[in-house]
Amino acid sequence: MTVLDPPALVSTPQRPSRRAVRDLTRSGPFVAGAVILLFWAVCAAFGTHLAPYPPDAVDLHAINAVPSGRHLFGTDQLGRDVFSRVLVGSRSVLLVALSASFLGTAAGAVIGLLVGFFRGIVDEVAGRIFEAVIVLPLIVTALLVIAALGPSSTTVALTISVIFVPIVARTTRAAVLAEVRLDYLPAAQLRRESRVFTIFGELLPNVLAPILVEFTVRFGYAIFVVATLSFLGFGVQPPTPDWGLDVATNVALLSAGYWWEVAFAALAIASLIVGVNLISDSIERLVNR
Repeated sequence: MTVLDPPALVSTPQRPSRRAVRDLTRSGPFVAGAVILLFWAVCAAFGTHLAPYPPDAVDLHAINAVPSGRHLFGTDQLGRDVFSRVLVGSRSVLLVALSASFLGTAAGAVIGLLVGFFRGIVDEVAGRIFEAVIVLPLIVTALLVIAALGPSSTTVALTISVIFVPIVARTTRAAVLAEVRLDYLPAAQLRRESRVFTIFGELLPNVLAPILVEFTVRFGYAIFVVATLSFLGFGVQPPTPDWGLDVATNVALLSAGYWWEVAFAALAIASLIVGVNLISDSIERLVNR
């Protein structure tokens, strides 16, 4: 007589529960981060309609005007409304950072799944490549690539995404190696499921949590990198409204006391990074609980 293992002894995949999602939405830091991110997302989508002035409109009678009822954040050295430029400038930062993070995370997750599943020589070769790329300073590498290809939003997004790939792949690989020890993967092979379905249908749903954490971490870092590259002149080009570019354009006027021309754009960058990090930390705490 064949004795079957009781169900309690068979390892089953761990998927996010409704309770976990509910706990996340009740987390104060997560809600605060989500509100900040949602605010800037609305500004990115509808900033041109919400802005009281066209972001490129020049008012020669209101150059370097202090914050007031007419210009909430004051004006810059060209007489452009700072509040309008901050609202509309969120679009370039969010679009480039989000695109870079999504592409880098998606490609890195696929590579990490394949490397962790097949292991062997594939794992060895990929591991050496990951280590070689990860040690390179991100900003310096991005500057070199963009200087060679020319500055543009597309170039910035693709460059950052390529640099993110080995980082995400290594994290995904580690999660996969922990999953391949469980019984549901051999069970899938016994059912003669294809390798493609086993990897993306069985394995992927169970490593989504660390991939999601990695995405939010990369997103926050991408915002910082995009703003830095714009500040250095390798991102969005004038006269397009952009936070990093506006800081670079007006930073020389700080010594003259025109602080608002830099402060509000810098605060916008900081608030968005803080909001994304709050979300990332909340998800990571839930995953590691």
